[in-house]
Amino acid sequence: MPFTGFSLTHSSDNLVTDSASSATAWAAGIKTKNKFLSITPQKETVPTIPELLYSKGFLSGLVATSSITHATPAAFYAHVEPRYEEKFIANQLIESSISIALGGGLKFFNLADLEKKTTFISDKESLFDENLKDSKRVIGLFEEGGIVRSPEKPTQNEMTESALNFLSSNTQDCSGFFLMSEGSQIDWAGHDNNVKYMLAEFADFDDSIAVAIEFAKQDKETLILVTADHATGGLVLQKPRGSSVRAQWTTTSHDLSSINIYAYGPGAEKFSGVMDNTEIFDRMLEVLDYENLDSNNCVN
Repeated sequence: MPFTGFSLTHSSDNLVTDSASSATAWAAGIKTKNKFLSITPQKETVPTIPELLYSKGFLSGLVATSSITHATPAAFYAHVEPRYEEKFIANQLIESSISIALGGGLKFFNLADLEKKTTFISDKESLFDENLKDSKRVIGLFEEGGIVRSPEKPTQNEMTESALNFLSSNTQDCSGFFLMSEGSQIDWAGHDNNVKYMLAEFADFDDSIAVAIEFAKQDKETLILVTADHATGGLVLQKPRGSSVRAQWTTTSHDLSSINIYAYGPGAEKFSGVMDNTEIFDRMLEVLDYENLDSNNCVN
């Protein structure tokens, strides 16, 4: 990816952020307290980028290998404190403007509500159903909690490809779309100090990026950003011994490292240099020329 920057991740009340605060920085462009989702430290609601773009004719989607109600994806549609109110967060997703949401977290949802208000899918094969794109809204939940990796469960790569197909098919005559796809369990592997787990999750994450870049190459109007909301585990790769690289962990918690951000596509140059994580939100809207976007009848 041709442009690289670095973001700083502290929350409003702590040098070490959690996922709720750091994802809120991307999603809503503000610093807030740890455990707060898209609300100010004074608990005032702030609009998220999917909510802002919806008013301009854009559709939005979310992919996660955790529960779709987990902190990072939830920051893009939920307004709540604390982040652990996942049944309440699930209800907010059902009532949100998100057009497609794919991940785990079935145990947090009211199934009757899901089936009444969305096209609900729960098996891997449904991701590739040609008729899926004809649905107005899709919520796919493939595990009670986080998605356990197995041949029967979708990968991040497969969910990302499905979401891209859905959103691009439904915005051919519209302004465009926004998609956030998270390799959620990379963080979990960091907490566990488990290199094999992390490498498996990173491989899937890398495949997801490849799918997105291939889409962008064909589309020529898509900006791709690759980053993380924070660092976890303090992983240090030491000097190789023979053909092996030694991995050492310094913590089982989040750490203070600055975070790389990589950019590809129109406006990618705006994401070089050092920035606060809230500036990622600002620069995304700047690339889109948000203030001058006209809404259209794509969104009902």
